[in-house]
Amino acid sequence: MQPMTDEPARWTEATVYPDMWADPDDDPRENDSSPEGELPTLLDFLTNYRLTLRMKCAGLTPEQLARRSVPPSTMSLLGLVRHLAEVERDWHNWITEGDPLPKLYGKKDTDFEGATADRAVVDAAFADLEREQAVTDAALAEHSDLGAKVGRERIAVRELMVHRVEEYARHCGHADLLRECVDGRVGQ
Repeated sequence: MQPMTDEPARWTEATVYPDMWADPDDDPRENDSSPEGELPTLLDFLTNYRLTLRMKCAGLTPEQLARRSVPPSTMSLLGLVRHLAEVERDWHNWITEGDPLPKLYGKKDTDFEGATADRAVVDAAFADLEREQAVTDAALAEHSDLGAKVGRERIAVRELMVHRVEEYARHCGHADLLRECVDGRVGQ
């Protein structure tokens, strides 16, 4: 007999590989062609990591999205969404010449601390993320030369693009673990 536990059982919708989020034929991140060139490759990776984050959050209630990892951490899936909206705004500020836009959520770590189990907070977080991604994407679309130095800090577009991919990839790893803790769903 197995001991009683509050931990959710591991599960997946995939039938081909038991540790994948979805079967390859059903995975919206799968495509038959590789992008050609450095910028299209970076954009493809960024798009797929953004989609991965949304997939990890899909189908959850506000309470599940706001569930914290392990004390004393304030990390939650909803906190990650809010954090990445804040980071997108920071990146936009890096590439502009004018005065920086204010923080979305206020002081440091408010993006995580303010991630509460409220439908309005959840809806606002996803709207913030989508808006900030679009603003940063539009600003970067003006710079097709990855070696171009932009903004007050004169950061190379390439460096910013790689940093964006890295940030989403790291947090998608967190999202894998957070989602598994919430309802047991595993994923690659």
